[in-house]
Amino acid sequence: MRNKLLIFIAVLLLLPFGLHSQRITRREYIETYKDWAIQNMQETGIPASITLAQGILESASGNSKLAREDNNHFGIKCHSDWKGERVYHHDDARNECFRKYKSPYDSFKDHAEFLTTRDRYAFLFELPTTDYKGWARGLSKAGYATNPQYPELLIRIIEEEGLYTYDQNISEAAKQAYRNNQRQRLSSDIVINAFEKRAVKYNNGVKYIELKEGDTFKSISQMFGLKDWELPTYNDLPANADLSKYAILYIESKRRNAHPNHKTHVVKNGETMHAISQQYGVRLKKLYYYNEMEPGTEPQSGEIIKLRKKIK
Repeated sequence: MRNKLLIFIAVLLLLPFGLHSQRITRREYIETYKDWAIQNMQETGIPASITLAQGILESASGNSKLAREDNNHFGIKCHSDWKGERVYHHDDARNECFRKYKSPYDSFKDHAEFLTTRDRYAFLFELPTTDYKGWARGLSKAGYATNPQYPELLIRIIEEEGLYTYDQNISEAAKQAYRNNQRQRLSSDIVINAFEKRAVKYNNGVKYIELKEGDTFKSISQMFGLKDWELPTYNDLPANADLSKYAILYIESKRRNAHPNHKTHVVKNGETMHAISQQYGVRLKKLYYYNEMEPGTEPQSGEIIKLRKKIK
C-alpha cells in the first residue's frame, strides 16, 4: 500500500505537466484520486465517496482555475490560521483569499484536516462511514456550503458514479481517529505567551476569544500572529476601536450565514446590527444585504432580522 501511495503522490506532483494542460473527465478524476480518498477514509473516517464527490463538485472534476493553477480542489479559503501561500479570486465577494497548495495531494490532506479539527463537524464522525447521505446532509447542516442544494448535488454524484462502493464500514476506527485529532487540536488551541494562557472558543464554527481588561488589537494580534488589519476586519470594527466595550473578539473571519438553527433574530431594545453580527458570528455586510438595509443604519426594537438569506 505504501508503494502505491508513493507512486500516487509522484503522479500528483507531475500533474502540472499532464492533467492540468487539458480538461479531464469525471471518471478520470475519480481514477486519479480514489486511492488517496480510500486511504484518507481509513485514517480519518471521512467516507471516500464524500471526499471524491466534494472534489468533483468544488473543482469541476479538477478543471476549475483554482484547481488547475493553485491545486485547491475543495475551495478552502485562507482563514486566520493559514500560513501557506495565498491566491485571490472572486467568490461571494471580490478578491477573496484562497489557499494555494504545492500539489493536489496537499489539498486533499488539508481538506481532511479541515473537517477533523473543527467542532462544527464533530457529529459527522458519529455516523457510519457507509452513510454517505447522512454525511452529505450533515456537511450542509454544519455550514460547509451556502447552496441549499449542496447535499443533493453530492448524493447525485455519488450515486451516478457508484462512489459508495469505495466506502467501508470503519465507524469505530473513525470515531477513534476523530478523538485523537480532537485531543491534538485542543492541546494546540491554548495559546501561550509570556503572561497567560488564552482559551480559543468557537461560535458558528468561528474561533473567538473572551476579551480581558487591557486587551488591544495589537496585543491580541501579537498573541495569535495576525496582521494589523485582520482583527478589525474580522470583527467589523474601526482600527482605533476601544475593545473595553466588547466581550469577545473573533480571530478569524466570520461566516456568511448563521447556523441553520438561527434563521432570524428579534431585535431587543437598543441592540445594534454590529451586536447581532457578533452574537451569531455573521459578517455585518451580509446582515445588511439580507435585510435590504443601508450600511450604518440600525434596526428598531422588535424588528425581525434575517440571519441567513433574503426572505420574500
